[in-house]
Amino acid sequence: MENKMLLQACCEEMQIHLSPQMADQFMAYQSLLLEWNEKMNLTAITEEREVVLKHFVDSLSLVPYLKLWDATKIIDVGTGAGFPGLPVKIVCPQVSMTLLDSLQKRIGFLEEAIQAMGLTDVACVHARAEDGGQNPMYREQFDYCVSRAVANLAVLAEYCLPFVKVGGKLAALKGPDALAEIAAAEGALGKLGGRVTEVIDVAIPFTELSHKLVFIEKVASTPKAYPRKAGKITKNPLK
Repeated sequence: MENKMLLQACCEEMQIHLSPQMADQFMAYQSLLLEWNEKMNLTAITEEREVVLKHFVDSLSLVPYLKLWDATKIIDVGTGAGFPGLPVKIVCPQVSMTLLDSLQKRIGFLEEAIQAMGLTDVACVHARAEDGGQNPMYREQFDYCVSRAVANLAVLAEYCLPFVKVGGKLAALKGPDALAEIAAAEGALGKLGGRVTEVIDVAIPFTELSHKLVFIEKVASTPKAYPRKAGKITKNPLK
């Protein structure tokens, strides 16, 4: 199956509207990703069909579970090559998307990709999550924080929850160990003002792949002490 048709078929399975223009934007994104990947390490996945399934469709698996309206403010923390934030933005053009990453080179790639796709209302921020979370411009400013980062949930929550406004949510794509991570993160979530509201099993169409989608609601303001300085979060996770 050709890549564009594969993407279309997956979106139909997930009940996501994909217009011809959106499909073209994904193809432009893919070719830039693979072109830039020859110069710098953006992804270990380099086969076109795999990029569609393991990056695009995997990221889009969030979309049916997000409650969106015009100008919903979303931040993708540790976005890397733009996942899951950019795919979400392509199919939900009405949202306001912020992509945060600590590596300037990746920000350069994202800016070029955004321009190539003709997307508007996307901000690229070069910052570590620990610094961004303490910056008044970003702290508690977002309706959703989305993340596909590999950190365990206690660590991820300290990176991400400071960005979420009270009443907003962190949506994290997690692997098969999600339930054990949730149990281990209970103390951290209490300190950060978060509470797990939903865990959804998501299957990626036309693959054997699946993951868990963890929604954490922001029920109280995050104390000023968090996020802690760089290094402390991963070395000494909150309990």
